[in-house]
Amino acid sequence: MAPLHGLRAVEVCLGVSAVGAGLASSLPGSLFRDLGADVVKIEDPRSGGDISRSVPPYRIAGDSIYFQSFNRNKRSITLDLRTPEGRALFHRLVAVSHAVFNNLRGDETHKLGLDYESLREINPRIVCCSLSGFARSGSRAHEPGYDYLIQAETGYMSMTGDPAGPPVSCGVSVIDYASGLAAALGLVAASLLAGLLASRYADGQLRFTGPAGIVPAAEATWSPAQLSRNPARSVLATAERCP
Repeated sequence: MAPLHGLRAVEVCLGVSAVGAGLASSLPGSLFRDLGADVVKIEDPRSGGDISRSVPPYRIAGDSIYFQSFNRNKRSITLDLRTPEGRALFHRLVAVSHAVFNNLRGDETHKLGLDYESLREINPRIVCCSLSGFARSGSRAHEPGYDYLIQAETGYMSMTGDPAGPPVSCGVSVIDYASGLAAALGLVAASLLAGLLASRYADGQLRFTGPAGIVPAAEATWSPAQLSRNPARSVLATAERCP
């Protein structure tokens, strides 16, 4: 039996406008599916679905090999979470699921009701994971966080290309891969913790003890831009390290 057999995860993919965003939002779900989980991908009918559907080469119209490679074996539906009908269907799905994942701007998670505070009444044991560029609070929560922007913010570009030249983006979307893997690990850990701890409380609500005391939450937030606040070029940009 696959290790995540019996677990259902909901992947929310809404209105992204860069291919990298499609990768970061799809990678955790594809890994979950490989491990045996049932993954339901929600796509936005207003935007035409996951942007990676438009990346060639194509198998059929509107369904590219790139999209298939990161969404293999998932189930997919279209829901407009901005409408009462769409939210009602989403809540029915949350009620019978174990985890909800999104890759939206930090300020959109609560607006669309994708955080634990919004979903706890529907399913107190739900695990929520938000993968955003600049966290869910603070002055930059409203900003999108594309791979190449975070590469510049964190100094990755300073380690790529000719040391005598300007910073250069890495050849692959390293931030999207790294953040997607981190989100998948957080989801697995939180889902495992949910299963271990849920039976200890009569109300079924998860509790995590931290500096602020007992917090009713089951969330993981990964913000790559928080790794570094210094965009200066790194001394590691040498010919030996970056041929």
